[in-house]
Amino acid sequence: MTLRPPVEPMLAQAAEAVPGPAALRAGMAYEQKLDGHRALVFTAAGPGGSVLVQTRRGALVQDRWPDLVAAAEAQLPHGLVLDGELVVWDTGAGRLSFEALQRRAATRARGAAGLAARWPAYFVAFDVLQLDGQELLNRPYKDRRALLEQLFTDHALTAPWTLCPMTTDLAKAREWLETWTDVSGVEGIVVKPLTSRYLPSYRGWTKIRRRDTTEAIIGAVTGTLTRPQLLLLGRHDQAGRLRAVGRTVPLRPEQALQVGEHLAAAGPGHPWTGVRFAAAWGSREALDAVLVRPELVAEISADRAIDRGGVFRHPLRFQRLRLEVGVNDIPQFGAGLAAG
Repeated sequence: MTLRPPVEPMLAQAAEAVPGPAALRAGMAYEQKLDGHRALVFTAAGPGGSVLVQTRRGALVQDRWPDLVAAAEAQLPHGLVLDGELVVWDTGAGRLSFEALQRRAATRARGAAGLAARWPAYFVAFDVLQLDGQELLNRPYKDRRALLEQLFTDHALTAPWTLCPMTTDLAKAREWLETWTDVSGVEGIVVKPLTSRYLPSYRGWTKIRRRDTTEAIIGAVTGTLTRPQLLLLGRHDQAGRLRAVGRTVPLRPEQALQVGEHLAAAGPGHPWTGVRFAAAWGSREALDAVLVRPELVAEISADRAIDRGGVFRHPLRFQRLRLEVGVNDIPQFGAGLAAG
């Protein structure tokens, strides 16, 4: 059966650490997890057909990626379906850029070619779902990976096509998690059983993001001053302005009590007066925030998904209050995960 979009991709569930000994004995593959957009690429069954690019949610967006479509027509065989991650290279900054990726993903056909010249796209392939028109979903991961590697060899695939790094060596995977995540765009690893079939929409893989500890200022909360639910955090920029950097996940009851003992209502002239806080990164839903005196420092745990401007894209985890640390002693806005 020939696969046609939309195809629901197989998913991963989040974990704090690599699977335990029992899972490891069953045989695991470890892939680098990149900070991009999940996408599937379909090539037509024969000459003259169109190339399709599908998002994780099933939308067809090939008009936004003309450089990728042209490369697929020139380099990829017919009847192919690849699963992978779309990333964008910022030539000016010399790094992967999630912001540029977002800009390209939101641009319609009219402006797509200009952005493609400025911010070229790359497709990091980690699975093959169809090859030569033959559907591969029931084949084990180890077979699909071998076919994917052979595809790259047989067709001498080069940029924008990239084979996702993979290892079966746990020590190497841990090295990737600890050191490669210092590289822009690499945020962790994905663990996949070697014998697993490709199960659309099923969370049969495991993703592990590197997390580091840093500090930020509590500028507002949701809930009440005595029972805060979320902390809205900020850092001072070079001009001394308090800039929002992110929010925490909901506090545990004991954490809420600890923080509530030290919160004080904001006085006149709070730097966030009138500011609207989004419920999630990129969301239009607003939080009902209570401004507080920006004088408490929170120690937080964060992953490496950080905008170039210094905003954490994923919710942060509150660790503890740092009552011994002043607000001028923590990293400035834009410093990311730098320790205070």
